[in-house]
Amino acid sequence: MLCYTVLRSSELEVLATIERGDTIADLANRLEYSESYVSRVVADLAAKNLLYTDRDGRRKRVRPSDSRAVETYRDLVRQYSHVDFPELLTGKTLEACYYLDRPRTVADIAERSDNYRNTVNRVLGSLRDRGIVGTDDGRYGFNGDFDRLHEFARALVHHLHRQRLEAVAPSGTILWEDHDEFLAQTATEVDADGFHETGLARFAAFGLQFLLPNRRYYFYSEGLESIPPADLCCHTLLIDDDTRHRSYCLLLLSRVDVDEDDLRERAATYGLEDEIDALHRYLETGGDVRNAHLPEWSEFRELAADYEVTLSA
Repeated sequence: MLCYTVLRSSELEVLATIERGDTIADLANRLEYSESYVSRVVADLAAKNLLYTDRDGRRKRVRPSDSRAVETYRDLVRQYSHVDFPELLTGKTLEACYYLDRPRTVADIAERSDNYRNTVNRVLGSLRDRGIVGTDDGRYGFNGDFDRLHEFARALVHHLHRQRLEAVAPSGTILWEDHDEFLAQTATEVDADGFHETGLARFAAFGLQFLLPNRRYYFYSEGLESIPPADLCCHTLLIDDDTRHRSYCLLLLSRVDVDEDDLRERAATYGLEDEIDALHRYLETGGDVRNAHLPEWSEFRELAADYEVTLSA
């Protein structure tokens, strides 16, 4: 199993120093590691498609991949040669950079990354001490061109998500992603650890059986055993935010007792606060909401009756 969204300092060292055509011996001499250790690091990076290896007789030559993540990282190393990025970007640091798409507070990053505030505060303090981030009114943001660290973190996570998905569904497409999770569309069934079926197929678990499309949808997360209704509602809107899919979400919210605070919290994770708020107001007001993507109340009542769902409004 690949080490997922974190690279070890030795892997970052190799990516920072590798030159096209290097041998394992060249890298070992440059980094002052044993050839056997460098060989293992190279094998791990090759498994993630972050570098390529070629046989040249008895020697193995290595070269960096053309992925956006590798290019961005190597540009950073060249631009800021005084910064020890392999030492800096270990642990939770790269994860904090992932969420610094704009100035954020420690509490905001801790909530988004599901880390302790003390951990985030320590990481951001280390970046601040090096002049990489600064603070303004309690919000941390990158100084100057260091915002490319966010670009690198995003590109690396996306690359590793793609590797994870392609291993089980080569033609799959990522519809949404976060640091440790992603929602994917596939043409085939996926039966692998961490992949949980979602979308319309998942509604059957809550007594709602719909005509299924040819495509399948899976949510990758190591922290879930199955998709709860709050997440299912959000996934459905991410898959397609048309009237039909919104109607299915309304049926789910009417049939299943979904904690409103939990749903709003999950909606914030997916960037769907307005959409979920509209669904709640629609149900609370008996359809008295101006929104082109929501069904007429009379049509929704008929749909609910068809599926034996009782409406409170």
